[in-house]
Amino acid sequence: MPLTVLENITEPARLLERDEVDYLVFYASIDPTHGQMWCGDCRRVEEVVRRVFDDAGSPSAAIVYVGSKPEWKNPSSAFRGEPFTLTDVPTIAKLERDGNGNVGIVKLVDTEIDAGLPAFVAGGRGVAEGA
Repeated sequence: MPLTVLENITEPARLLERDEVDYLVFYASIDPTHGQMWCGDCRRVEEVVRRVFDDAGSPSAAIVYVGSKPEWKNPSSAFRGEPFTLTDVPTIAKLERDGNGNVGIVKLVDTEIDAGLPAFVAGGRGVAEGA
C-alpha cells in the first residue's frame, strides 16, 4: 500500500483513532527554502522507508511531519508528549491494536531504521510502550 501523508496534525493523540494506518513515519518537515526535509537523518532513511512501505503488499503507513526545526526543538512540541513521546526524528511507530480499543506503540528510532525496518515490519520489535 503506498505511503500517504497526513497533513496539519496538531493533536498527535488523534492519530491513534485512524484504524486504516498500521505505521506512522515521523519525519522533519520540508524546508521550503531547500525543498527537502531539514533533518539529514530523515533524508538518509527516506529510501529504505519508501522501499518497505510503498508497494501493494506492504502494511499501511502514513508520514507525519513534526514541524520546522524550531518547532521540533521546542520542548513543548505536541509530538514530544503523550502518546508518542518522540525524542528523535526519524521515528517509525507501529500501532498494535488489541481489538478492544487499546493501542500499543512500538518504535524504531533513527539509526535503527536503516538495517532494522524490514524485520520490524515483518514482526520484529522496536522499543515497546504501554497500551
